[in-house]
Amino acid sequence: MTVYIDPPTWPGHGRLWSHLISDQSYDELHAFAASIGCPPRAFERDHYDLPSHRYADAVAAGAVEVSSREVVRLLVGAGLRRPKGRAW
Repeated sequence: MTVYIDPPTWPGHGRLWSHLISDQSYDELHAFAASIGCPPRAFERDHYDLPSHRYADAVAAGAVEVSSREVVRLLVGAGLRRPKGRAW
């Protein structure tokens, strides 16, 4: 099981955010997110938004640190990318 996280550089709601993804399945991603206490409401299309203060928790639990560009590449390569505005 491999889950990936990018640096917390995405601003929103007065804080910085990371994206937590899987390159295997959404089931894997949901299981990992639940294991670190990430609420289901943090899931958006193909990733979880994780606030910067939870970044270290995700890495300590086994998330692999990658660049934001790598997150997109991994999602596309796995066929799990769900761009905004597309009906699924």
